[in-house]
Amino acid sequence: MRGVSMTEGLQPFLHEAIVALKAPAQVWSGQDGRFAAPIDGVYVSDVRVARDLDFTLGGASGEHVATMVDDASTVRFVSLQRSLDDPGADPDVRVTLVRRVVATGVEHELVLESRLDRAVVTELEVRLVPDATAMEAIKSGHASAAAKVAVDVATGVVLWGDGTVDVELRAPGAEFSGGAGGIRMRWPLEVAPHGSARITFTIEAHDQSAVVAAATGPAPWRAPELSHADDRLARWVTRALDDLDALRLTTTRMPDDEFLAAGAPWFFTLFGRDSIWAARFLLPLGVGMSASTLRVLAGFQGRDEVVQTAEQPGKIMHELRRGALELPREGISLPPLYYGTVDATPLWICLLADAREAGLHDDAVLPLLPHLEAALGWMRDFGDTDGDGLLEYVDATGRGLSNQGWKDSGDSIQWRDGRLAEGPIALCEVQGYAYEAAVRGGQILRDFGLDGDEWTEWGARLAARFRESFWIPDASGAYPAVALDASKRRVDTVTSNIGHLLGTGLLDAPERSLVARRLVSPELNSGFGLRTMSTDSAGYWPLSYHGGSVWTHDTAIAIRGLTRDGFHREAAELSEGLLRAAVAFDYRMPELHGGDAATDAPRPVPYPAACRPQAWSAAAAVAVLDALRP
Repeated sequence: MRGVSMTEGLQPFLHEAIVALKAPAQVWSGQDGRFAAPIDGVYVSDVRVARDLDFTLGGASGEHVATMVDDASTVRFVSLQRSLDDPGADPDVRVTLVRRVVATGVEHELVLESRLDRAVVTELEVRLVPDATAMEAIKSGHASAAAKVAVDVATGVVLWGDGTVDVELRAPGAEFSGGAGGIRMRWPLEVAPHGSARITFTIEAHDQSAVVAAATGPAPWRAPELSHADDRLARWVTRALDDLDALRLTTTRMPDDEFLAAGAPWFFTLFGRDSIWAARFLLPLGVGMSASTLRVLAGFQGRDEVVQTAEQPGKIMHELRRGALELPREGISLPPLYYGTVDATPLWICLLADAREAGLHDDAVLPLLPHLEAALGWMRDFGDTDGDGLLEYVDATGRGLSNQGWKDSGDSIQWRDGRLAEGPIALCEVQGYAYEAAVRGGQILRDFGLDGDEWTEWGARLAARFRESFWIPDASGAYPAVALDASKRRVDTVTSNIGHLLGTGLLDAPERSLVARRLVSPELNSGFGLRTMSTDSAGYWPLSYHGGSVWTHDTAIAIRGLTRDGFHREAAELSEGLLRAAVAFDYRMPELHGGDAATDAPRPVPYPAACRPQAWSAAAAVAVLDALRP
């Protein structure tokens, strides 16, 4: 049964759904393993290829009693079949549905077990609907109608597709019926006394338009030492690394270099900013993921100036899709390769510097030097659109992202009284990234015998401009504005963005102390992590995407910066908040959660449309582990 009509046109909720994944495949379902909610189904390469899965034994659905997540790719659903029992209090017949996701689809194994002294004779029926709906249609809430697919039913195999996506369903021993509107598979089953019976069915899909593919080989990081870690942190790190392993992808253009997909379900692809931060967080476990992420993004680095895609020479891309991304309700239309980000380019330079410091060999750095010089050049020649020494952004198409920092929703940059800031906008944290990129990028160039002095000087001018332009006096102590608007006015909202300035070198000692104190204030620190917006702002709402919610990676960036700048008490306080949240979310931290105070609620309120697992939320566990290391 499809989701009720009241959900039509609304983004599906995810917080109660069960996901199993092996990028680029993912399967979403209810707690009982069935597909019924708007998000539910089998996805491969951002296309849902099957939906509306249901199963019965002897015409009865059974009663769900347990869901067990074995790992990121494997989930078991246990139900009882009391319609097949003898009289008595104990359940005598149970069914376990095992779901195993692989990169090309999913295998289901259904095991019927009986402890009865008699044979059980019944029939298993599995029903599903073939599909070929693009992910963005599902995200927008307009995917209730069956996609137009051509179905070929043959003995033992069902084939369908839309000309681009080819899907194959195999169900050994089943009798098939139906077509595009729904397929039925039936198996007669006889279970011996105290015996069991097993059936399997698999769905495999291949997308001819895919731009990403599964990574092969083992994960490129070493296992961390967890014997002395807080038990909550050890559990979080363990689950996070399992999820990150399942999020590994390559591009079809560069299949030998992998990166971390941003997150399930909406962002199963390459995102410049997200993949960079996830790789930075993982550096304590080795440089492998950082090295390959750097190479992948360098391979897509901008060469030309193209208004429609926001491409510019030296610029690092924002996102890669199999086709254009259309979000009509938000007025957004993004090309398959989109460069609308102001921060990915300096962050790429920072990742290169971090990786080199962590042990990336000069032989791996050398081929990236032209890309480094191009990225530095972009900051000066294109990132600073008005020549004032700061990086700013504006969407020139009217159909792209209106905000192009990490808080990229349309209402994320607003004044304390709730008015939206007008662009071009210069974000505070981007200036920190750019300063760090200029100073450290210049040093890398000098280390290789190239001229890097101009970038050190460029960074010094940016720092002076930042100091005179961003700071706002306040009764609680001065703080950096979240941004400068089109008129170079200080946008006065207190936000988590200021935490990203720590550890970049942009702030002097008194300024770092002011920021550290502000981060742990009750207005920003929820007790479950750092709020994106202070509670004393008119626009604050605990379930606002970027206006009061808590993002795990955002808090982890602040923790990382606090640790780098010597504020270990404050870092530990924010870390404790994330650990409280990790327990509540069974150690799989979502993309974001509610910003309600821990003093008012025993556990964080879920943000119901939050992705999970999310690469930078998972990798944040390693950043916290590193910050709390004795």
